[in-house]
Amino acid sequence: MNTQAGTVSGTSHAEPKIRHSGSLGFLALTALGVVFGDIGTSPLYAFSIALNATGHKVPQPADVMGIVSLIFWALVLMVSIKYVVFVLRADNEGEGGILALLSLVEGDKLTQGLRVSLPMLLGILGASLLYGDGVITPAISVLSAMEGLKVAAPGFTTFVLPVTLGILIALFAIQRQGTNRIGRLFGPVMVVWFVAIAALGIVNIVSAPAILAALNPVYGIRLLTEDPKIAAAVFGAVFLALTGGEALYADMGHVGAPAIRLAWFGLVIPALVLNYFGQGALVLIDPTAADSPFYKLAPQWAVLPLIVLAAAATVIASQALISGVFSLTRQAIQMGLSPRAHIVPTSSDEAGQIYVPTANWLLMIGTLLIVIAFKTSDNLGAAYGVAVSGTMLATTILLYFLITRRWQWAPHWALPVVLVFGAVDIAFLAANSMKIAEGGWFPLTIGAIIASLMYCWRRGTSELRHTLHEKSMPLEDFLAHMDGMLIGRAPGMGVWLTKVHHGISPMILHHVKHNAVLHRMVVLLSYTTDRRPRVPLAERIQMVKLGNGFFHITVRLGFMQRPDIPLTLRNCELLGFEADTGEVHFFVGHETVVRRRPGSSMSLVSFAIFHFLMRIASRAPDFFKIPQDALSEIGFRVEL
Repeated sequence: MNTQAGTVSGTSHAEPKIRHSGSLGFLALTALGVVFGDIGTSPLYAFSIALNATGHKVPQPADVMGIVSLIFWALVLMVSIKYVVFVLRADNEGEGGILALLSLVEGDKLTQGLRVSLPMLLGILGASLLYGDGVITPAISVLSAMEGLKVAAPGFTTFVLPVTLGILIALFAIQRQGTNRIGRLFGPVMVVWFVAIAALGIVNIVSAPAILAALNPVYGIRLLTEDPKIAAAVFGAVFLALTGGEALYADMGHVGAPAIRLAWFGLVIPALVLNYFGQGALVLIDPTAADSPFYKLAPQWAVLPLIVLAAAATVIASQALISGVFSLTRQAIQMGLSPRAHIVPTSSDEAGQIYVPTANWLLMIGTLLIVIAFKTSDNLGAAYGVAVSGTMLATTILLYFLITRRWQWAPHWALPVVLVFGAVDIAFLAANSMKIAEGGWFPLTIGAIIASLMYCWRRGTSELRHTLHEKSMPLEDFLAHMDGMLIGRAPGMGVWLTKVHHGISPMILHHVKHNAVLHRMVVLLSYTTDRRPRVPLAERIQMVKLGNGFFHITVRLGFMQRPDIPLTLRNCELLGFEADTGEVHFFVGHETVVRRRPGSSMSLVSFAIFHFLMRIASRAPDFFKIPQDALSEIGFRVEL
C-alpha cells in the first residue's frame, strides 16, 4: 500500500555556516553596535558600586588598586579567554547563545520523548535567567547614564527618574518599527563611545601612573583575602564589569566570531581597561570622586556632552538586549519550550530582525517597575549580576556536554578546562547570591517563573504528543479500511496540520467519524524542529505517497526559521509535488485538554499551568500563516 513517490533530503553531513555580507572590518564595526553595548556601558556603574561594596566611606588606596586589578583579570580570564577565545568556537552553524548550545547538545531529543534531561534543564534555567537580565539591563544602563545630571547640575537630581522612565517608554514604544534603519548608526556611535572613554582614562592615568601597578594580580588577591565579608561583596560588584559577556556568544549569529574577536581585541577591551584604570587613578588622587568616578573623569564643560553620549550608548545596549529577548523567544517557541506567540518580521532582508509584541510589553512593564522600585543604579546593582552569573555557569556546564559528546574530547581532557571556568563562575554566583535579599530576588523570581512556564509547557506538549500518538490509527489500517468506512471524497485538496508523524491523528478520525468525508487528495503535514538554526530547502521537505490519494509531508525547520504552510506547499510544487494548490482547504486541530483522574502523569499544578498556556497561546492558523477563508478548526478532547 505504501509507495514512496519521492523523498527530498540531503545526504551530506556538512553543516554550512551563516555567510555574512561585508568585509571583516565592516562586520567588526557592526559588532560594536550589536554585541558590545551592554559590557561597553558597564564602566558607568561597575567601579563605583565595587568601591561602595568595601564599606569604607573614604576609599582606601588598597581598595582602589585591588578592585581595578580584579576587574582587569576578570575581563582577561572570563571574557577574553573563556568567551572570545573558547566559547565562540561552540557555534551551531554560526549561531550562538544558550538555546543554540542546548540544541547542539541535545539534537532531536528537544522535541522527542517525555524526559527532561539535565542539559535541557540547564538550558531552560539559563534562558529563563536571561529574561531576568533583560528586565534589569535597560533599567540600570539608562538610569546610570541619567545620573550624570547630578554631576552636570545638582538641581536636576529630581529629574533623573522621570527622564529615565521617559527614555525607556520611548525605547519600547519604537520596537514595532524595527531596528533596520537606526541599526546602521549603532556601530559608529559605539566607536565614538569607546574612543571617548579610552581618552578619558588615559588623561587620568597620566595624572596618577601608580595605578598601573594594579596589573599585578597580587593586589586583587590581597583584597579578597584580607576580609572575607568585604571580599564577597566586592567580588559580586566586580562581576558587573562582565555583564554583557554572554551577549558575545548570544549575538554571534549577527556578525560572526571573527568580527567579534577583532572588535574585542582591537578596541573594546583596550578602551574598557583604560577607563577602569583611569577611574582608579582619579580616586587615588581625589577620594571624594568615588561618588561618581566615571563622570568626574571629564572636565566640567564635557560632562553634559558625555551624558548625551552615555544616553545614546545605554539605549544601544538596551536595544541589543531587547532584540536578544525577541530572538530568544522565537528560539524557545521553535524548540517547543514556549507557547506560540505573535511574531512580526521588521525587515524583508534580515530574518533575524523581528518584533514580539507580548515579550516587548511584558519587558517594558518589568523594566519600569524595577526603576521605580530601586530608584538608583547603586540599588539596582544589588539586583544585577545574579541572573547573568547563573546563565554563565549553565553555559559552562553545557560546554562540557558539548565537548565530550560532539567534539569527542576524552573526559580527562575536557574536565580540567571546564573546571577552571566553572570554579570562577561558581565563585561569582556565590558572591552575587549574597545580594539576593537586597534585590537579587527580583531577576531570580522572574527567571524561576519563566523556567516553570517553560518546563510545564515542554512537559505538557510532550504528554499531548505522546497521547495523540497512542490514540492514532496506523496508516495501513486506515487506508485498508477506507472503503468499508463509506467515506465520501470531495474535490480538491485537504491539508491536515498534524502532530502525529506516523499514523492517522485522532483529529482526522474524529472528523471522519462525524462527517464521513475527505478530499480526493489528503496531505498530512507535520513540522519538526532540527538542531540546526536553518535547514536548506533541499533537506527541509520529505514527501511520501501513501496511496488512495494520501500524502505525508514532513517539514524539518531550524530553530531560527518560521513555519509558513502556503510557502511550504509552493516549495513542494517546485520539488515535483503534483497537486492542485489552487483549491486547498486547511484543517487544524483544536485540542481541549483535560486531566485524567486518577493516574495522570502530570501533577495538578503542572497541568493547570499548561492548560493556561494553551489558552493564551497564539492561534495555530496565525502562527502557521494559514489563510482564514480556507480554514476549518476541528475541536476534540484529549485526556492527559
